Amino acid sequence: MSIVRWILGRLILLADALTRPRGVTRPTEKQTALDQQTRHLALYQFKACPFCVKVRRFLKRHTLNIETRDAKGDPQHREALLTGGGAIKVPCLRIEDDEHGTRWLYESTEIIRYLERQYLQADPRIAGQTQPCTGK
Repeated sequence: MSIVRWILGRLILLADALTRPRGVTRPTEKQTALDQQTRHLALYQFKACPFCVKVRRFLKRHTLNIETRDAKGDPQHREALLTGGGAIKVPCLRIEDDEHGTRWLYESTEIIRYLERQYLQADPRIAGQTQPCTGK
């Protein structure tokens, strides 16, 4: 079973590399402001997880520069995910803010919805271009 999982993982990574979306181009000052707003976010993920790939492709498509943390290969990130989030389940978005403290958001669709609502709807060039994620 582990050989099958390894092969499927490599196929997922290959397909992602071959079909990687292009990012949105924003004026430098707008991109810098967006980067400042998202600096307190971190995405805990496994490289070959299809749901993690879904979120990473969303980040790339919308040029959201959010730190990704390998929860499979890095024991410190794995422990932080378990301790803070309560489960080693990916993808997981760690959200730090002054108002709510640290929150951990699981599920790829919920992560994408959160990012759209918080960071993309205010950008009139992007509003209307994003499709709600149906989980398909």
